[in-house]
Amino acid sequence: MLALSRSKYFAFLTGTVGGLLAGVGLSQGGVVFIWISTACLWASMAFPSAVFLWGLFAILLSYRWLLYLHPLTWIGVPIAFSLPIAILIWFSCGLLGGLLVALWSLIGQIPFFQRRLNSSTKDQLLYVIALSLIWGLVEVGLAKSPFFWFGLGDSLLPYDRWLAGLARWFGSGGLAALQLILGWWVWKIIFAFKKGSPWLGLFALGVCSLLLAHCIGWILLADNEFTSSKRIALWQTNIPTRQKFTLRELKRLPISLQDALEEADNLGADWMVAPEGTLSAGQNLLAPSPLPLLSGGFRRVKNKQMSSLLVFNEGSTSYSSAIDKHRLVPLGEWLPSLPGVNWNGLSFVGGVDPGDASRFFDWDGGPLAVAICYELSDGNNLAKAIFDGAEWILAIANLDPYPISLQRQFLALAQLRSIESARNLISVANTGPTSMILSSGKIKSIIEPFNEGVGVIDINVSQKISGYVRWGEIPLISSLLIVLCFIARLKGKA
Repeated sequence: MLALSRSKYFAFLTGTVGGLLAGVGLSQGGVVFIWISTACLWASMAFPSAVFLWGLFAILLSYRWLLYLHPLTWIGVPIAFSLPIAILIWFSCGLLGGLLVALWSLIGQIPFFQRRLNSSTKDQLLYVIALSLIWGLVEVGLAKSPFFWFGLGDSLLPYDRWLAGLARWFGSGGLAALQLILGWWVWKIIFAFKKGSPWLGLFALGVCSLLLAHCIGWILLADNEFTSSKRIALWQTNIPTRQKFTLRELKRLPISLQDALEEADNLGADWMVAPEGTLSAGQNLLAPSPLPLLSGGFRRVKNKQMSSLLVFNEGSTSYSSAIDKHRLVPLGEWLPSLPGVNWNGLSFVGGVDPGDASRFFDWDGGPLAVAICYELSDGNNLAKAIFDGAEWILAIANLDPYPISLQRQFLALAQLRSIESARNLISVANTGPTSMILSSGKIKSIIEPFNEGVGVIDINVSQKISGYVRWGEIPLISSLLIVLCFIARLKGKA
């Protein structure tokens, strides 16, 4: 009983430390943090409550930018309630993360899996691969939920592009599974070393596998094909969200937009892009646009308000076509409808309705895939747009009032989307990041964060179809079914 109690408390400590390391890895980047943290996760698997702590602290640390929601007085929340509401939202996300990871550990404790955990290393590996694939597929599913999801699959970037290159075959879900398998490898080496068991063979096998995986990833990243080039101007508005609807900013914005269009035209751009939410519903340009404009903004369709990417043709003052945001931010843009209750959400513009799920947008400038803000985390949906013919990816966002840590996570997501789809990606955001991400995952910063300005880039477009775009999660699902069949066969022999 005493030994069990000590094991439990050690698991709690290991889960807490692992979660903190995961939080650092997810928010700052760094594969070493993630591998050690996932090693701690495997070490705590016998105790779901310890695994809960891992998920809790991982989310609390990596999502601490949520606290920058405070103050909420600009949308009418009394100052006395502002910080408690921000803390409640932040802590609720942490609880959700902890519960999800604890549920995953409970799956590993069902008899079908549990017998493999206490058997040979080969059988344990089947158990680990199965649970890792389940985790990876769940991450893909969570990326389709209303919540902004930044998981293990995204944590390789920006520091290990070569290993992340494998996403061109099996996407972010496959990378998440790989991270967990590598964490188990680290844990097995530490466990063997502690017990005085042979570990050099396992260490050498893992290192050789890592080298091979990096070589394959490097080859995949080098395989790019481009058909033509576009010259695009990017306008980073740098308007604080809390000041956007002041009389001063409402007067200044139309003039600043016209000045930016003139500057873009003088720089020889084919068209200009402005961030999410730049234009209010019904707002027109002060003068005919000297070049085509793609601008984030709001529009009303059949008494519904949509957050959209609006297209203004050259010589026009009003938009001619649009694609609407599908994935809305809970509380910020959307709240569940209740009888007799009209929710506006935590937004000055009020509630927003979702558009079509497809991110494919075909306009006069050529087909592209559009991600508005958090839609960038759904690689599966963007891959469908690429398969439908999109030649590049445009991500527009407004990440104010959040700090630079969220911008780093957003850029990591942008890198992964570029790698998965073999497409160049442009990110244009209110306060940043405003960058171009090459299909190899390399980042070219165009405008420094928290500065206003217009920058011009040349983007190469492509019609190449990557393995992930073609097959999606089919390889992961097939691999999981095969591993489960092997486990069932071993169970039958036992």
